Amino acid sequence: VGSYALMSFVMTGAPLAMVGCGLSETDATLGISWHVMAMFAPSFFTGSLIHRFGAERIVTTGLILLIGCAIVALSGLALWQFWTSLILLGLGWNFGFIGATAMVASTYRPSEKGKVQGFHDFVLFGSVACASLMSGMVYNAWGWEMLNWIVFPVTVLCFVALGALKLTSARPA
Repeated sequence: VGSYALMSFVMTGAPLAMVGCGLSETDATLGISWHVMAMFAPSFFTGSLIHRFGAERIVTTGLILLIGCAIVALSGLALWQFWTSLILLGLGWNFGFIGATAMVASTYRPSEKGKVQGFHDFVLFGSVACASLMSGMVYNAWGWEMLNWIVFPVTVLCFVALGALKLTSARPA
């Protein structure tokens, strides 16, 4: 939920910020195109990486990439910074979302699949819709910088959740 909501939040605001900084709509469109490529191209091998390293490590890598996205975005307003941050955003989403989806899929019995997946999708896409709507509001009220600063507390919350999961799964039954 965290990686997908952050991706939607930053991606929705990025073209607004790019055009707002004087870059062309074509530049913004190309940035989103590279972002979409970064979101889906790694999917050819993300499953293999999850199998090899574990879903938790792949999610952690995704969260680190999302932090990298925010750092690059906060470093300046040049075209390369927007594009690089959007590419990192796409890669971070891919690893974070696919890794977390693999984690969710490992938590239920086959008889619970419909209910768990339904609840998961409700929470996930409700959060994504909210993040997308909030992106424009945050950008309009506080600007591109604040939009990217919000990445940090959300990723920290995700790291805390991963740590809690690790602690609870390490305990003997």
